Amino acid sequence: MTGPEDKVPTKAWVVTFAGTAVNLCLGILYAWSVWKKVLVNKVKADAGEIMTGINAGWPYLTDAQGTVAYFLCGIIFAIFMIPGGRIQDKYGPKVGATLGGLCLAVGCIISGLMKSYTGLIIGFGILGGIGMGIGCAAPTPAALKWFGPHKRGLIAGLVVGGYGGAALYISPLADYLIRDYGISGSFIGLGILFAIVVIIAGQLLSWPPTGYAPPPPSVKTTLGKKAGLTPAADWKPSEILGTWQAYALILMFIGSAQSGLLVIANAAPLLGKTAGKIQFFAANAWILASYGGLINASGRIVTGLYSDKIGRANAYTLNGIVSAVCLIATPFIIKMQSIPLLFLTLGIAYWQYGGGLSLMPAFTADFFGTKNLGMNYGIVFLGWGFGFLIPLLAGYIKDMTGSYDLSFYISAVVLVTAVILNRITKRPAKA
Repeated sequence: MTGPEDKVPTKAWVVTFAGTAVNLCLGILYAWSVWKKVLVNKVKADAGEIMTGINAGWPYLTDAQGTVAYFLCGIIFAIFMIPGGRIQDKYGPKVGATLGGLCLAVGCIISGLMKSYTGLIIGFGILGGIGMGIGCAAPTPAALKWFGPHKRGLIAGLVVGGYGGAALYISPLADYLIRDYGISGSFIGLGILFAIVVIIAGQLLSWPPTGYAPPPPSVKTTLGKKAGLTPAADWKPSEILGTWQAYALILMFIGSAQSGLLVIANAAPLLGKTAGKIQFFAANAWILASYGGLINASGRIVTGLYSDKIGRANAYTLNGIVSAVCLIATPFIIKMQSIPLLFLTLGIAYWQYGGGLSLMPAFTADFFGTKNLGMNYGIVFLGWGFGFLIPLLAGYIKDMTGSYDLSFYISAVVLVTAVILNRITKRPAKA
């Protein structure tokens, strides 16, 4: 094929939804608070107590310890997005998605078998992070190559929506497995499930054939120009590092990611604390993590869609300002023990976070083109990894002060700063 298609081929949508399926497995990170709620008990951890019953052999952890595996997984995930992008750009998306998914599956199984804090670090933190980084670098760039700039936000949202939506089913499934088969059974069972799904879905990922040109928009409007959707020159990874815009995108990623990661790490404990004497929510705190997965995924898809209309910068600003207000309000809502308001404010935080994960690959493609998008986005994605510093800090703040209040205020300030940076960052011009 040497010219543009009249309509998007069926294969393009197969690749898009296969990428979504892969990310539905890799998104176990977003259900971490379900395990954290079971593992964390600072008093028993300080006393060196070991769990009994169905979770026999597992140690109790402090809040800071319960965040370390989550933090390591995120940092290593971000670092390995760069070699993962290189694998995608050089060998194709099948290799990256399959290799990454299997690495995550093995990591989950090792965590379950070792029954220790060290096992969580090695299995979930290190192997899980490597697997997510390599695996997640494949689906989004592969899908974006099939579509023109006018659909870039929507397609990125659909693919990464799988990663965000993973918590929707993993949270209740993990809660069920923990109660019936223990912490070890939950990790091992999910590891086996992920291996099967990723092997199948990964084989459906592919690049367009040589010479393929995606169909243009059916109607040209001024909105397209406002959104910055005219094709960009293709930049090499070494070239984007010479632009200040690349570092601005990394900082913007830190801002949009850290607030959502703070909520994701602590969703189940926060609902348990807010529920008070309402036993249903206290006993089923996984509901907030699952609800967050739904909002997270929806935020990715819908934000991507309206960013194609109003522009990436405007969409980032809208999501960021509203979310910052909600972050400041959250400590007061927890003290009020208002479950409806907690779902509202944290839902908006989930939405902003999800929206950022569809905006940032679209920003990267808009600024630096699609030819080297895998590795270019891997560089920008480092900002997401650095975003884990806030939830890690929150764990220590919680152990010292007994609450997350200060963490939410810090998170809001970081997010507002990122919004300001977003307003002054424009696409670079290439000679």
